[in-house]
Amino acid sequence: MALASHVPATWDQILSTTMHNYRKSLRDNIFNSRPLLEFLMSNGRLRTVSGGVSIVEPLLLGPGEANSYGPWQQIQVNAVAGISAAQFFWRQLYATMIISGLEEAQNNSKEQMIDLVEAKVMQARNTLKNILSAMVWGTRGGAALATDFTDLPTLIDATGAAGGITPAAAPAPENQWRSPTFNATTQAGTDAVGAAITVPGPALTAPYDGSEVERVLRHMYYLSSDGGSEHVGAIFTGLGWFSAYEASLTPQVRYTDTTKANLGFQNLMFKNVPLTWDPDAPTGTALGLNAETIGMTIHSDRNFAQSPFTSNLSGSTASTPNANPGATPAAPAANAIDARVSFITTYGNCTVRERRRNFKITLATFS
Repeated sequence: MALASHVPATWDQILSTTMHNYRKSLRDNIFNSRPLLEFLMSNGRLRTVSGGVSIVEPLLLGPGEANSYGPWQQIQVNAVAGISAAQFFWRQLYATMIISGLEEAQNNSKEQMIDLVEAKVMQARNTLKNILSAMVWGTRGGAALATDFTDLPTLIDATGAAGGITPAAAPAPENQWRSPTFNATTQAGTDAVGAAITVPGPALTAPYDGSEVERVLRHMYYLSSDGGSEHVGAIFTGLGWFSAYEASLTPQVRYTDTTKANLGFQNLMFKNVPLTWDPDAPTGTALGLNAETIGMTIHSDRNFAQSPFTSNLSGSTASTPNANPGATPAAPAANAIDARVSFITTYGNCTVRERRRNFKITLATFS
């Protein structure tokens, strides 16, 4: 006996059924589309939390207390400084899916309805991946909005605040709340404890040649490492850095991370760490990232969640923003639109828990 099958008969059923089928893969498709976003997801630093007024990252800013002791010897128990917490505010990201009344009329068979919704989902996905990647790099164009996710170049810095903590002068534990940062134009930088950076070897001159590219990368790699396993796991650069480093290599040593290459990301190996070109990165910038210390947090209830579609000819909320940010917004106009609208929303932000394990190089030029 043939099994009965349910065939959605209305737009509401088609929309909800199609979105249910896409919901599981939407986030993965967004994060697999850009090198830096894929790094955050694949290395376990894309975490979800269920709530909170803000995102809190516990920090390790200084050593604890430990020592040897003998038989029957009392163990000293003292208050230990060096544990703190950074606080990051929730940021909100959205994309809209709009189906006009005319599009409904033009696509009134089941197959046409599904094709149209799939196209709208793809459009929203592409928009989200573009804006999120640019947010993470701080390259959206113009000044970053206060509502944007905090970009990684801001988190990876030696002087600016992050998570509500500003690097302090020694001997405060917050003095280690810094990333090794180097300005390739002035040939000056600051390490994790606020000391000036001097790259070993002959004086650097801009623009960099191949040997200078490797010298600067090598020194920053060491400054963000403790000499053991606590080193950066990936380096992301603009096109200028990638091209200059590639030109410095001989064909016999142009090794790549095949896992990243299979995803379509061009990369080369530096000290057994993949160095990848990200199209959203500024051409003179290079970031060294330690996946244990930097990442992104997403609210579990708004993890690229899709709202129900509104009814056709639904009321809109078009209004004129109030000039005073602290005042009550102007009342929305009483309009209606001949369309259905759904929102894909995400609450989250980029976070860091140990700045000194990541490095940043800026404003490099290349010969």
